[in-house]
Amino acid sequence: MAHATATITWPELAARNRELAAFGAARLAAAPAYLATIRADGSPRVHPVSAIVAPSGLYVFTEPTSPKAADIRDRKRYALHSGVPDNAGTGGEFHVTGEGLAVTDDTTRAVAAEAASYDPADRYILFELRLDSARANGYGDVTLPTESSWTSSRT
Repeated sequence: MAHATATITWPELAARNRELAAFGAARLAAAPAYLATIRADGSPRVHPVSAIVAPSGLYVFTEPTSPKAADIRDRKRYALHSGVPDNAGTGGEFHVTGEGLAVTDDTTRAVAAEAASYDPADRYILFELRLDSARANGYGDVTLPTESSWTSSRT
């Protein structure tokens, strides 16, 4: 079943809803985040990741042999959810959905590596996570963005 959406980049989200993007960037910086992908048989798979919010986009590096790399390459769809520090969800949570695209150009890789909280190995492959939805949620201890969600127009 095909899933047609209008995806945008992280900088486009920030241009549309600066508060939501800032909230999301702060939550995603508190690694790990959890990346859900779709296996070949259609079942879900979840991976802890260190999401990277860079000036040019939202990225994840992965081992070339990682199942998540094959899932994104072959089926593109993903969901990414920030971690929360405790059972109360202190600080709120953030999640996005969309399509992942393999990145092969050296300039983008260098920007993502510079923004990463670790030194990505040369063998790692890079994916940009394009967005078709973003949502912030809180439980009373955090101020949420004025507009706490964004969803693309679906075609």
